[in-house]
Amino acid sequence: MSDSEKDMSKKQRQGESPQDAHPAPKLAEQRGIISRRSLVIGFGCTAALFGLGAAKLYPVSPIIRPPGGQNEAKVIASCIHCEKCYEICPRNIIAPGHIEDGLLNIRTPTLNFKHNYCDWCEQENGGVPLCASICPTDALVVPVEPGIFSRPIGKAELNKAWCLAFRMMGCAVCYMACPYEAMGLDELGRPYVIDEKCIGCGACQAACVSMKSGSLSEGVTERAIVVRALDADGNIVSRRGHRS
Repeated sequence: MSDSEKDMSKKQRQGESPQDAHPAPKLAEQRGIISRRSLVIGFGCTAALFGLGAAKLYPVSPIIRPPGGQNEAKVIASCIHCEKCYEICPRNIIAPGHIEDGLLNIRTPTLNFKHNYCDWCEQENGGVPLCASICPTDALVVPVEPGIFSRPIGKAELNKAWCLAFRMMGCAVCYMACPYEAMGLDELGRPYVIDEKCIGCGACQAACVSMKSGSLSEGVTERAIVVRALDADGNIVSRRGHRS
């Protein structure tokens, strides 16, 4: 019997298989290859997203932030993604930003008015927003004076082309839903926004039925009335770089 055969026979008697002779280097090498390969794939996917325009640093449409979060630069710089504001919101309208909101905004707090609106915690906390109160980094700041009119979080914008009332379907749901008398009706019973009274609470958007009722216009991508972010001068910013 050769020396190699004797060595193999000895290892088999000791409970080792021939494959266990030198496992560590192969395993380490395999792990290294997988890690490098995953890294390359990750970079490749990210580059592809940028190339296709799917991944952007900033969103196309400015984000509606919770009360006290209207300083966009401060929110991005200060938010640590602790999610405390999501959890404490009594109306469940604070949601984390996603990749379509821009890479810098992923998991930062945004407002979603799909089912409810913001009243600055007037009912729950006397007008002091709970989300701002619990924020550990001042990404959301408690207003100096509590109450819904401390600072608007946005302004409602009505798209007449998509509004059922302007298609003579007799809808005034948003007008009836507004809790702050920031909407009126024209001589034909069609709603309009009273800009100086609107504070961007989102009640009109939450109530809008334009995507549920009636035949929809071609190209509709959102409800007929939505809350838009404001720039530093208080003007509505509908899309990045475009003011209305």
